[in-house]
Amino acid sequence: MSWHTKTIKELSGALSSKEVSAQELASYFLKRIRETADLNAFVDVSEEQTLIQAKEADALIAKGSASSLTGIPVAHKDVFVTKNWKTTAGSKILTNYMSPFDAHVVAQLGLQGAGMVCLGKVNMDEFAMGSSNENSSAGAVKNPWDILRVPGGSSGGSAVAIAAGLSPAATGTDTGGSIRQPASLCGITGIKPTYGRVSRYGMIAYASSLDQAGPMAKTAEDCAILLNAMAGHDAKDSTSLDKPTEDYTAKLGKPWSPDSKESLKGLRIGLPKEYFGEGLQQDVRAAVEAAIEQFKKMGAECVPVSLPKTELSIPVYYVLAPAEASSNLSRFDGVRYGHRADQYGDLLDMYKRSRSEGFGAEVKRRILIGTYVLSHGYYDAYYLKAQRIRRIIAQDFQNAFQQCDIIAGPVAPSVAGKIGEKTSDPTQMYLEDIYTLSPNLAGLPAMSAPCGFGANGMPVGIQLIGNYFSEASLLQVAHAYQQETDWHQTLSPFAKKGGVA
Repeated sequence: MSWHTKTIKELSGALSSKEVSAQELASYFLKRIRETADLNAFVDVSEEQTLIQAKEADALIAKGSASSLTGIPVAHKDVFVTKNWKTTAGSKILTNYMSPFDAHVVAQLGLQGAGMVCLGKVNMDEFAMGSSNENSSAGAVKNPWDILRVPGGSSGGSAVAIAAGLSPAATGTDTGGSIRQPASLCGITGIKPTYGRVSRYGMIAYASSLDQAGPMAKTAEDCAILLNAMAGHDAKDSTSLDKPTEDYTAKLGKPWSPDSKESLKGLRIGLPKEYFGEGLQQDVRAAVEAAIEQFKKMGAECVPVSLPKTELSIPVYYVLAPAEASSNLSRFDGVRYGHRADQYGDLLDMYKRSRSEGFGAEVKRRILIGTYVLSHGYYDAYYLKAQRIRRIIAQDFQNAFQQCDIIAGPVAPSVAGKIGEKTSDPTQMYLEDIYTLSPNLAGLPAMSAPCGFGANGMPVGIQLIGNYFSEASLLQVAHAYQQETDWHQTLSPFAKKGGVA
């Protein structure tokens, strides 16, 4: 049986009907992980720990106390601290770090929560800084559609694990597009919830006012099932929203307007002119526009909207995020934990050597930028001005939502590029985030769903952006689209490699 081609919902049914056990399922995916090591998706696997968890999941199923996720394997992005597995955040400075506790997201999905079985930790850009998953101390991750190409970042390992059939589910984080962009480039589904909807406790911080955890899976329905387990207030996270969650699966399969037979009748989709201008590659445009035409066939109305400050999202983000990063990463000093230089003189020399050896080039670049914009004489000129524009960007969205229910557009301006193609030009790499940064700056929910293929047969995703707390509506629209199309069912070359007996 090719279990890796099944959705979470299908696997849940197979587990509850005893067609397969959690231990058999875990062994199946562990074998696939071993056989695809050249993708470099996983950075830490403990088969013993995985099978122990799977045995406990089987016991829960046997007792009749299982949830819909009990026994389902999951891969965790290496930014979430996880007991019994290493957590490095893709950085040499955290080599061999073992956390004494689980991140909130890991605990919520784990045996004490939803009952999922951890397959291991997946690769990522160092401290989530990157758009290609090339900035990792463990090396670049390879796209399962073409191993010469990047999978996107920073949650590239998570996206590859799903697209290659190594795990049916994965956790990701999104600071400026790091769930949506790799989801798009690898042909899977991923959602970034409203800021504060999912706890950041135990998630190694990059930019605290932007970071948000979210689920990645094959389908919108799978993401909704995962988000039900992940979302909710956490008293240990001061940015966690004390607001009741909803059942994110409740609207799936229901029409937008209750009295309509057309699934999306009454839905107003805003199309920002700024998302379809210069810089958007023609192959991506064609795939996204074809998806929009499909929405129209399903009854949706498309209306033009404007997000005039979109072009400012890149300079604003690359002032604010590095500023927060320079503060957050100051704790990695070679004293309390993490890498310490073998040879040094005094304490200051130890700091310098440990951080110089432990951090990669992109992390150092962003720390320097962040320290600069926070320094005396530049704080008002850069950081404060960026915060003001951030508020204007958020207001642009509110103005647009006066005319529409959701906003649609591309996730990235092009399909996945070749490994090493842009590493020498950071500015070009930053431009890949032009369509995904604004929702993070505004704290809005947004997602990517597969909508076709572009140049060289590489996947393209469509981005759906909603107003605050509209995750259920975004998932409803994406699910309706996936009921009418089969882009999300198309298997990558690695996923096409047969099942394991």
